[in-house]
Amino acid sequence: MVQQKKKQAKTPKSATGTESVVPGVLRLIPSHHRAKEKRNRLSLLLQKAEFHEESHPSRSGPLARDTRVRPEEAVRWGESFEKLLSHEDGLETFTRFLKTEFSEENIEFWKACEDFKKSKDPQQILFKAQAIYEKFIQTDAPQEVNLDFHTKELIAQSITQPTLHSFDAAQSRVYQLMEQDSYKRFLKSDIYVHLIEGRPQRPTNLRRRSRSFTYNEFQDVKSDVAIWL
Repeated sequence: MVQQKKKQAKTPKSATGTESVVPGVLRLIPSHHRAKEKRNRLSLLLQKAEFHEESHPSRSGPLARDTRVRPEEAVRWGESFEKLLSHEDGLETFTRFLKTEFSEENIEFWKACEDFKKSKDPQQILFKAQAIYEKFIQTDAPQEVNLDFHTKELIAQSITQPTLHSFDAAQSRVYQLMEQDSYKRFLKSDIYVHLIEGRPQRPTNLRRRSRSFTYNEFQDVKSDVAIWL
């Protein structure tokens, strides 16, 4: 009796020598590969959720905080640009307005300078100054503000040994630009008019994400200076 030799089943290979999938055959995937795939999918889902939240913020989100502003308080913001920026809700509302105009780098730079002037530790001053310069001042910076050549050169020359007044001229220039231009448009915007009329605010649909750090990311440098590197 002739016994037939049992042929060992082999997984066919493609022309490149790699294994190809045979229809009807379950391909076993190592557990660590499955775990990695799950992490990748989770990361993608989180990114989509974050984008959706930013594009369609709910009334409980940060962009809807101005719904709690009293009309009489909003009216005071129209008295001067200084009063607007000195009020927490006023500053936040104005920032939201600038985002709709894609010019939020101006207010983010101004806020970063305000925070910078509160620094006390020499190392903190150096790290923050370099970060502000790289994000807002240098040519082709992610959030480059509109400054004249002379002002930018003075900052560039002092950036290796900065002082708390290194950005005073630049901050003053940006402040004047916002006061004379953006602030006037803000007072005529639906965002502000609805506030002083006591009307509910509509969620702002932001069409793009900022390319750089915002003011909140300029905090806690002393405890975590890695974010400046």
